[in-house]
Amino acid sequence: MKPKISRLDPEAPTQRERLLSLIFRVAMVLVLLVGAWQCRHGWPVSSSLLDLLPSVSSDKLRHEADAQIQKPLTRQMVALVGAPDRGHAIELARGLGHLWNHSGLFAKVQVDADIDLNAVRQQMATQRLSLISGAGRQRFMNDPAAYAAQRVRELVDPFSVGGLVPTDEDLLGLARMAEKSLRPPGKMHFDLASGTLLTEQDGKFWVLLRAQTSGDAFDQHSPAAIAALVDESRAGVAKDGGELLATGGALYAAAGQSQAQADSLWIGGGSLLGIVLLMLLAMRRWRVLLAFVPVAAGLLCGIVACVAAFGSIHILTLAIGASLIGIAVDFPLHYLGKSYGLSDWTARDALRRVLPGLSIILAATLVGYLALLFTPFPALTQTAVFSAAGLLGAYACTVCELPRWLRGWAPRPWQGLPRLAQSLLDTLSVWTARRTLRWLALGIALMCAGGLLKLSVQDDLRLWVNLPPTLLDQARRIGEITGIMPTSQYFLVRAPDAGTLYQRQADLGQKLDGLVEKKALASYLSLNQLLAPESAQQQLRDRMRDPSWRARLTPSFETIGVPASTVLANVDGLVNLPPVKMTDALAGPLGESRRDLWLGEHDGQVAAIVSLQGLRDTSAVAAAAQGLEGVSYIDQTGDLNRSFASTRWEAAELKLLSYLVAGALLWLTLGRHATWRLLAVPLAASACTLGALGILGQPLTLFSLFGLLLVSAIGLDYAIVMYERVAGAASCLIGVVLAALTTLLSFGLLGLSSTPAIANFGITVALGVSFSVLFAPWVRPTPETPHPPTH
Repeated sequence: MKPKISRLDPEAPTQRERLLSLIFRVAMVLVLLVGAWQCRHGWPVSSSLLDLLPSVSSDKLRHEADAQIQKPLTRQMVALVGAPDRGHAIELARGLGHLWNHSGLFAKVQVDADIDLNAVRQQMATQRLSLISGAGRQRFMNDPAAYAAQRVRELVDPFSVGGLVPTDEDLLGLARMAEKSLRPPGKMHFDLASGTLLTEQDGKFWVLLRAQTSGDAFDQHSPAAIAALVDESRAGVAKDGGELLATGGALYAAAGQSQAQADSLWIGGGSLLGIVLLMLLAMRRWRVLLAFVPVAAGLLCGIVACVAAFGSIHILTLAIGASLIGIAVDFPLHYLGKSYGLSDWTARDALRRVLPGLSIILAATLVGYLALLFTPFPALTQTAVFSAAGLLGAYACTVCELPRWLRGWAPRPWQGLPRLAQSLLDTLSVWTARRTLRWLALGIALMCAGGLLKLSVQDDLRLWVNLPPTLLDQARRIGEITGIMPTSQYFLVRAPDAGTLYQRQADLGQKLDGLVEKKALASYLSLNQLLAPESAQQQLRDRMRDPSWRARLTPSFETIGVPASTVLANVDGLVNLPPVKMTDALAGPLGESRRDLWLGEHDGQVAAIVSLQGLRDTSAVAAAAQGLEGVSYIDQTGDLNRSFASTRWEAAELKLLSYLVAGALLWLTLGRHATWRLLAVPLAASACTLGALGILGQPLTLFSLFGLLLVSAIGLDYAIVMYERVAGAASCLIGVVLAALTTLLSFGLLGLSSTPAIANFGITVALGVSFSVLFAPWVRPTPETPHPPTH
C-alpha cells in the first residue's frame, strides 16, 4: 500500500513515518543502554587470536590437552639477563626481578630457582625405586654384579660428584641414578652459590627469569603495560652493561593490539576524512555530513550485537568493521545523489522514490553477510553479525530519521557531472550498437582465464598475524641459549589403565629417542620418564627379594669393606618402601616440569601428553604415532590450516547459495528478465576479481572468499540502482560512482593493512568494487518495460 503523502508539504512525514521514527528512537535508546551495561566492567574487546579460531575437534579430552599446551602462552613470560661477568649478570637479574615484582603486572616473578632441596631430597629418597629410568632399572635387575662393581668404583673415586641424597642413605646409588635421569632438558643449570638458573653462551652469562602475569595475556590492559615495562627494563639493563631478552604471550598480544589499533585508526580515520571531502565536493553543503549519523548508528548496533552474541568483540573485527563506513554511507548517498536528476529534490520525496530499491539492496547485502554465519570460523561469524547488525542500524536511521534532519535543505550538485555521466552512457550505447560489447567481453574473459590459471591457494594461520621481527628474533635466541624450544605439536596418549598408558608411552618413547639421535627432534617430555608403573615397581621389589640376586650384589661392596649385612639391610629398606602412584610423584617438586602432562581419568580411560621440544622434521615425528594404539599426533597449526581449506570450500558453496537466494528475491520482486541482467554484474565482477588476484600474484584465501561474498552484494547493489533508474540514468550513475568511491576509500585502504589477512580482504573488495562500477552501467531495464519502473 502506498503511503499517503501530504500534497501541501511534500516533506511532511506521514503517520506511518512518524511511528517508524518513534520506534527507531526507542530502539536506539535501548541499544545505548545495552551498550553501557556491556561496558560496566570495561571495554568488552578481545585481542586473543585464539578467540577467532575454530574448534577443530569435538573431543573434550583433546580440548583439555590443547588448553594445557597453550597455558604457557597466556600466562607466562620468560626473560634472560646476560652480562660478561657472572656476578654482574646475577645482580642485574635480581634488580630486574625486584622491579617486575613491584610493578603490579605479575602475580609471581622468579629469579631464584626456588628449589626446596629438602623436599627434593625427601622425594628422591622415598620414591627412588619408582623414579629411576627404565634402562637403569633393567640393568640393576638383570646384572646386579656389574651394577655393584660400577657403584663401588664411584664410591672410591675421589673425583666422583655426590648426589642430593647422602651416600650413607643411598649406598646403592639409586637416588643418584634417578637424579641423573630426571635432569630437565636444556642448557640451563642450577647454580648452588646464587640459587639461580644460568648458562654461558656467546661470551656472556645468562640468568633465567620467569614471570606469571596477573591477568590474561590477551586482555585489554596488561599486554601494553607489560610491553612498556619490558622496553623500559631493556633500556635500563643495556645502560648498566647487560642485555635483556624476553618473550611471552603478553608481548605478542601487545604487538597485535598495537597493529590493530593503528590499522583501525588510520584506516578508519583516513576513509572517514576521504568520504567527508568527497561528499562535501559532491553536494557542496556542510549539512550533508549528517549522512554520517546513520554510519555511527550502524557501528554502534554492530558492536552491541557482536558483544551480545559472543561476549566480546575482537579487535580484528573492529579493524575490518571500520570499513563498514564505506557501505553504511551508501544508503543516504543513494537518495542524496538523486539531486543530480531532480530539479525539485527534497529529502523525503527522494527517499520515497528510492526506498523499494534500498530495501532490495539491504536484503541482498544481508544475504551475503548472513551466509557467513554458517561457517565454523568465529572470525567470520563475528564479522557477519557485526556487519549485518550495522547495516540494519544504518538503514533504519537513514529511512526513519535522516529525512527529518534534512528537511528544508537542498544540495548544490555540480552541473557538469550529469552531462559527463550522460556522455559516458551514450558512449556505452554506441559500443553496444556496434557490437563492441562482444569483443570487449571476449577480451575480459581471456584475461580472467589467464589470471585464474596463475591463481594460487593459501591457507595459513600466519596470514592472521604480522609478528614483529624483533620479537621473533628474541624468541629464537632464547630458545638457542636455554635449549628449550616448545612447539604446538604434541602426542596425546590414552589407555584403559595407568600400566597400559606407561607401556604405550614407553613404545612411543623408543621411536622418539631414535628421532632425537637423528636430530629430527631436540627432546621430549613424557610421564614414563618420571615414574615407573606400579607393576614395574613390584617386579623390581620381587627381584630384590630373590636370594640369588642378593648374593650377586654384595661381593663388590665387600671388597671395599662394606659388609654384606649392611648392603642387604639397605636393600630391605628399599623393598619396604611403599609403591608410588602417578599423582604422588607429580605432587612432589620433581614432578613440577611434567605436572601439566597428566590429564587424569576421562570416561573410564587415563590420558597424558607427550610434549615436544625443538621439532625439526614434522613428518618424521608424526609418523612415530603410526601403529601405536591409543597414540595420536596433534598438530594444532596444521589442523587449523586444514580447517581453513575446508572452510574455504564451505564459503564458496555459501557464495553460490547467496546467489540463489538473491536470485529468488529478485525474481519475486523484479521478474525473471531483470534477475538475469542484475545477477550478471556481480558474477562478472567476481570472475574478474579472481583473475586480477592471479595476475597480481595475490593468493586465494579464506578472506578472499569473504571479500567476494561482499563484492557480490555490492555489485548487485549497483546493478539494481542502474536498473531502476530513479531520476534518470545519469543521476543513478553518479550515485553508483559516489558509493563506489566511498567503498574504495574504506575497503581499499584495508589493502595497506599490516595484517596479511586484512590486506588480502581489502584488495579483493577494492578490485570487486572497481569491476562492479565498470559493469553496472551496462544494465538497462528489460525490453518489455521500456520505461523505468516507478514506485
